[in-house]
Amino acid sequence: MKEEIKHCYYCVEKAELIDYKFSEALNFYLSHYKKILPRRYTGLCAKHQRKVTLAIKQAREVALLPYVRTK
Repeated sequence: MKEEIKHCYYCVEKAELIDYKFSEALNFYLSHYKKILPRRYTGLCAKHQRKVTLAIKQAREVALLPYVRTK
């Protein structure tokens, strides 16, 4: 079975801004249990994965995203 090649969304779209205030967009990079997904699942390059991770952590600090899944 051939794996689908994933390309970094932010590189393809040439998006510059990854901000903690876009919680709906950052929610895409969280698992069902609200853990940050690794690069092999998100398809992001290393540079943008680090920026997304930092933005998610900042959003958690200001209570825009949860640390754990709520019931």
